[in-house]
Amino acid sequence: MTTSALAARRERALGRGAPLFYDAPLHLVRGEGAFLFDADGRRYVDMYNNVPCVGHANPVVVEAMARQQGTLNVHSRYIGEDIIEFAERLTALQHDGIESVVFSCTGTEAVENAIRMARAATGKRGLVCTDATYHGSNDLVGTLTDIARRQPQTDEVRAFPFAETYRPLVDNLDADALGEAYLETVRSAIAGVEASGAGFAALIMCSIFANEGLPDIPAGFMRKAADLARAAGGLVIADEVQAGYGRTGHWWGHDVTGFTPDILVTGKPMGNGLPLAATAASKDLVDTFRAKTRYFNTFASSPLQAAVGMAVLDQIESRDLINNAGHVGALLLSELQARQPRHAVIGDVRGCGLFLGIEMIKGDGDTDPDMDRAIEVGNKLKDRGFLTSHAGRFENIVKIRPPLVFGEAEARTFLEAFDDVMDNLDG
Repeated sequence: MTTSALAARRERALGRGAPLFYDAPLHLVRGEGAFLFDADGRRYVDMYNNVPCVGHANPVVVEAMARQQGTLNVHSRYIGEDIIEFAERLTALQHDGIESVVFSCTGTEAVENAIRMARAATGKRGLVCTDATYHGSNDLVGTLTDIARRQPQTDEVRAFPFAETYRPLVDNLDADALGEAYLETVRSAIAGVEASGAGFAALIMCSIFANEGLPDIPAGFMRKAADLARAAGGLVIADEVQAGYGRTGHWWGHDVTGFTPDILVTGKPMGNGLPLAATAASKDLVDTFRAKTRYFNTFASSPLQAAVGMAVLDQIESRDLINNAGHVGALLLSELQARQPRHAVIGDVRGCGLFLGIEMIKGDGDTDPDMDRAIEVGNKLKDRGFLTSHAGRFENIVKIRPPLVFGEAEARTFLEAFDDVMDNLDG
């Protein structure tokens, strides 16, 4: 069956509007390490998917998954030493004060649990987030999504402009003054939920503002914003679903941007494809959450989650993948930044570890964002065997986020393809 016929069949089976990447969608049939293969056997370098963080079809993870499923897999209402050990190992990777874990299956669930935890602890309901964020897709968590363009603020949710230096809130300010200008918007958002009667429960931020476009953040902003939240009686939630698990060259994104959360959420890469997510906090916060919600999840805290989760951690540590992310990411960032002056349509190149963004603009003195150009670059990279996507507030950021096993050799071949694409853009 042709790809176009499969796409039509997919639309009937899944409904119109189920998203697909690229002008000519891919029919993928196999993955291995940092590579994906289509139905015709063509190999692509995966530079987008962070779910298989230790590599597609990782044999150690596959073996752990099969072994555990062939031994025992039940829900969490029995004692299992494996999930206890996994929780202890996960909290040991955190700062002091993160002591207990609530496991779930998706980042959306984990964020919802973090919100419920903050509300249970504070007795308040108000949430503050950025105006171009994404934290999940259910009805509660979805109220935080992209408030700038797609939905209004409410009594319980207020947004502030995400802090950045490329398109600053106020022009011609030094870094300290710009940071303070953004902090004033955080104060205003907190005041908004307090004035509405909802009260202030939590400030939630992706640790590196990933969906906002990986901006360079004014120094000290994240720490000061967290301090503001606590001074106002709220908790600080770090969404590490994209930023965590070594993505930045550190275990957690907040280690890079310099703040300490009260509640940490992680998800996508934890199970390398098996649905696994976590909400981690102090024992007091978790105990209060459990007492007030009686939370239970049929597929969470299972022996299967524990076995696969431990295998992923083993692979990250034994293969030194965090250092690999830091080293290869720094190489890629440096090389891409060196190319920026050659192309007027590249406004900025930024990021950390193996999570980079290339901001596409109109060019020739026009710094307006260019989503169409970002889409064009992604399609042409795909045609050359490299899979990326586009993201950011204006969807004009070429998004580079490969599995952590992505190596220097793949980075250098990508740079050759990128040069070819940029030298042969339309228009």
